[in-house]
Amino acid sequence: MTTRGEHGAPVHDPVEHARVLHGVYDDALSGETGGRAPRSLVSASWQRSLAAHIDPERHTPPAVLAETDLPDLRETHPLNEVLPLLRGTLVSIADEAMHVMLVTDADGTILWREGAARLLHVADDTGLSPGYRMSEDAIGTNAMGTTLAIDAPVQIHSAEHLVRAFHAWTCAAAPVHDPDTGAILGAIDISGPLHTVHPAMVQLVSATAQLAENQLRVRLAIADERLRVRNMPHLTSLRGQGALVTPTGRIIAGEPYGTWPERVALREGADRVRLEDGREMVVEPLAEGFLLRTPRAARAARRSALSLRFMGEAGPRVVLNGRTVPVTLRPAEILTALALHPEGLTAERLALLLYGDDGNPTTVRGEILRLRGLIGADVLRTRPYRLDAVVDTDFDAVRTALHKGLAADALRACAGPLLPRSDAPEIRELRDQLEVGLHRAVVAADDVELLAELAAHPLGRDDLEVHDLLADRLPPGDRRLPGVLARRARLLADD
Repeated sequence: MTTRGEHGAPVHDPVEHARVLHGVYDDALSGETGGRAPRSLVSASWQRSLAAHIDPERHTPPAVLAETDLPDLRETHPLNEVLPLLRGTLVSIADEAMHVMLVTDADGTILWREGAARLLHVADDTGLSPGYRMSEDAIGTNAMGTTLAIDAPVQIHSAEHLVRAFHAWTCAAAPVHDPDTGAILGAIDISGPLHTVHPAMVQLVSATAQLAENQLRVRLAIADERLRVRNMPHLTSLRGQGALVTPTGRIIAGEPYGTWPERVALREGADRVRLEDGREMVVEPLAEGFLLRTPRAARAARRSALSLRFMGEAGPRVVLNGRTVPVTLRPAEILTALALHPEGLTAERLALLLYGDDGNPTTVRGEILRLRGLIGADVLRTRPYRLDAVVDTDFDAVRTALHKGLAADALRACAGPLLPRSDAPEIRELRDQLEVGLHRAVVAADDVELLAELAAHPLGRDDLEVHDLLADRLPPGDRRLPGVLARRARLLADD
């Protein structure tokens, strides 16, 4: 194995290289004048670490997260979306090479760790574990902390770590950036015993970080397109004088074309923004993102934006022009029926859809009156009852994706069953259609990763057929297989 010494000369033995680095370390920390100096990257990192009062004799980094806090943080962290890619690219290599893969957030806190089982208990002894912070100001020079500090891939070998407890390790890490804002999301790292150092480690993690960013960029483009499609009616209503803006301030559509910057700085709660060319624009919140328009357009009538999120166990969520409207089950059922019938419904027809043959139009009229008080008479019209707004619903997104044969889009738009506590005939029928359609679409897609997503999804957790298929299609060494087999056994026992 060939590595490089302090001045670029080849060093064929990593253990010998480590011995040389220990001499450099002792010279530098003893303050001996004329002694050997570490490479400039390491020297600068040591200076930052010592300025942060890091003790070289410290043994472990600080634990900043309890184990019970990790699941929620992992679930919401952007890098959770690319974890299958990281596992597929790095974990098998880490297993074979006696390494561990570590993934941190932007603060350097380890969120995920996988790799060679024999190394995990050794890693625990030095704090290379989920919940521990590896930033330079927490534990000194190390690949994860230093890559976040300088925003570039790095490799730190043996005594290049400031804290002695890590001198038995060699590590390579690279930052991963948000394709939307450019901000660092976290770092990915490969760490192992010093004798396993390889000059290609830093290239490997750097290439993997780029793959992760590319996958995030594709997901961002898909989200942008969905936002564009859902909100184009708002832009069209401005007749060529406005723009659609993401929640982070990126302009994804504007008319007239070519007259808009890539991004605008939106202050929280501000209703105006001035562009670089001096134009002042009104900022209007949408159900997702914002609409920019010229002040003169304020005189023009504009339809409201109504967003309905009724799938899953979290409860119904209604957003009107960017404002959350609290609703209970019955108003959510009415809104669902009206969204499914944009042409409008009579009180008699609405009563039949919600209550069946026992439905009472008088009861419906009272509920409509209360709902109009929540969302406004300009949004809920009468004679017939109908929604006068640009309506965006999760159940229609799932239904449209299924109609187009886009099983993956349908699954990811679905948070669970439609209004699961509703017994209204209209809701039950649509709920069953969506669940059956989603099951059939995913099974027909013949995509093992999509099948695994469904098995972990609220609509697939209790689906024996899905677990049977997944158990047959996962390769023998797949880490998910034991969990799938255990779940299938429980479903069989309950059957």
